[in-house]
Amino acid sequence: MDTHSSPGLPQPKGYSHVVEASGSRLLFISGQLPLLPDRSLASNDFGEQVRQAFANLGLALASAGAGWTDVVKLGIFVTELERLDDLRAIRDEFVDTASPPASTLVQVVSLAVPGAKVEIEAIAAL
Repeated sequence: MDTHSSPGLPQPKGYSHVVEASGSRLLFISGQLPLLPDRSLASNDFGEQVRQAFANLGLALASAGAGWTDVVKLGIFVTELERLDDLRAIRDEFVDTASPPASTLVQVVSLAVPGAKVEIEAIAAL
């Protein structure tokens, strides 16, 4: 994975503006909610929900033989933006911060599971 940036764009905070994926296999990972195996919410706390959603995404990647260094794009959906700094810090525990993926963050009114505050999807190239 190669990242590119233009001096005319603002400096990104923990993501890349452009990621060039040269892998021959593409994985599209469905949005992962902060759910435990029994489908209950991991917590009511935003930070704990973010960590669980990233952990679930990691499990999904691993099931296809991929890891965090293979992720070229993240889509993050949140119901609140007040703890954006916490989200970024937790994200950086998982992604390759030396070569971060492209990323989109969207605030939504609600998610498919009542009480869920975050959902994260990914594209990986192997």
